Amino acid sequence: MRRVEAAELVLPDPSRPGLHDVMPALLDAVTGGPARLGLPPVRAAALLLVDGLGHRLLHEHAADAPFLAAMADHGPLLVGFPSSTSISVTSLGTGLPPGTHGTLGIRFRVDGTLLDSLTWTSDAGDASELLPPETVQPHPTVFERAVARDVGATVVSARAFRGSGLTRSALRGAHYRGVGAFGDLAAELLDALGRPGPQLVYAYHADLDQLGHLHGPGSAAWRWQLRAIDRLVEQLVAELPAGTLLAVTGDHGMVTVDRRHDADTDPDLRAGVALVGGDPRARLVYAADGAADDVLATWRGVLGEDAWVLSGAEVVERGWFGPLDDRVRPRIPDVVAALRGSAAVVRTEGERLLSRLPGQHGSLTGDEHVVPLLAAART
Repeated sequence: MRRVEAAELVLPDPSRPGLHDVMPALLDAVTGGPARLGLPPVRAAALLLVDGLGHRLLHEHAADAPFLAAMADHGPLLVGFPSSTSISVTSLGTGLPPGTHGTLGIRFRVDGTLLDSLTWTSDAGDASELLPPETVQPHPTVFERAVARDVGATVVSARAFRGSGLTRSALRGAHYRGVGAFGDLAAELLDALGRPGPQLVYAYHADLDQLGHLHGPGSAAWRWQLRAIDRLVEQLVAELPAGTLLAVTGDHGMVTVDRRHDADTDPDLRAGVALVGGDPRARLVYAADGAADDVLATWRGVLGEDAWVLSGAEVVERGWFGPLDDRVRPRIPDVVAALRGSAAVVRTEGERLLSRLPGQHGSLTGDEHVVPLLAAART
């Protein structure tokens, strides 16, 4: 397992493999396409996405996950910016970077409305009719492309996410198998792999991320969960049907924060601001008319060494979101703040619970922006 050092800034790099390459590579592996990411040809392939499994976190806690640490590592991979779940899940499901699929943040502005892409809500409530997921993210998913190529497509994830906005946006086209725990996740994944013919399976597990948020990455609770995941993967690999492959990756890493700036109560951070999106480690700021330059200067001054603060134009020029689809341009914020060190920009009024959590992610540091791609196959 190759180690990625804790570089302060890990910039998006189109020459390096990214998270958006994984599902297309697995589809090619089951259809006889070109070998990608070093994955072998197989009859059926599954990806297990472990929410919050960062490359450096896994390396630092390899003793808690000996099976994962010993698996063949086809990464490390860069995730899209911001390095948060809905962005990464959409990149996985579409095979596209954020600037192309258009999900630019946990919260980002679409047609004047600040959309929460995890819950598909706005301040007015459910946004699935105002902003249909299939319109916000119109590109065909990898699963739709798989079905068009006569490949069975299955998503194994929490029952609560069936038919959600994010599922419709990022994972549509697959047969959805709702689960509640490790047991039925494993059973459904293996059942889908065992069906006749070529199969493409995506499975999602959220608990490592949840415990990282609540207790901090590397905490005792987080480490116990990592041990359980390691055992799960070991058992899955032992039960793989002949001619199949299991890949494991994460959607982001995580850091523990102890410095908080408050975008809801700091009068300087509020001045000239119409909407604050993103999440505590990657803020997307939409300025009032005519105030963009002042907001940029103020946020740079207030955050100082705690963040890289760029204008929207600078972010586009530097490729932070990847190649930009023209229809996505109106969603680009006026100011982007990517937090560094152990700092965060919280919203104690608009995001009360999230603001209190010690574990956060979303920025471009090596801790957050790099994930593994582990794989095991049974011939």
